[in-house]
Amino acid sequence: QVQLVESGGGLVPAGGSLRLSCAAPGSIFSINDMGWYHQASGNLRDLVATATSDGSTNYANSVKGRFTISRDNAKNTMYLQMNSLKPEDTAVYYCNAQVQRHRYWAVENYWGQGTQVTVSS
Repeated sequence: QVQLVESGGGLVPAGGSLRLSCAAPGSIFSINDMGWYHQASGNLRDLVATATSDGSTNYANSVKGRFTISRDNAKNTMYLQMNSLKPEDTAVYYCNAQVQRHRYWAVENYWGQGTQVTVSS
């Protein structure tokens, strides 16, 4: 099993910034796609941003120009820099990773435990 460890959530005023981190500690052969998703109370879990292992990125329209996803492949860590935060960004943010733990094993899908982001108006 791989435990994705998230950090960086919190309470900020509208217009503020936060940086989320997601680390995959332990022995891992490779990580393919990684991504951030968010889930507001009563809603489904929606995609925020994804990043492939070669650096290609994709963003939800609602966060384009405000959020930046990045990876440090040497550290098996992913980040989400969130700027110009809005009250509607309030949600639990989850990281996701497609992990291959061993060279000859299948790729497995893992989720972090979630971190709360609250943006006050």
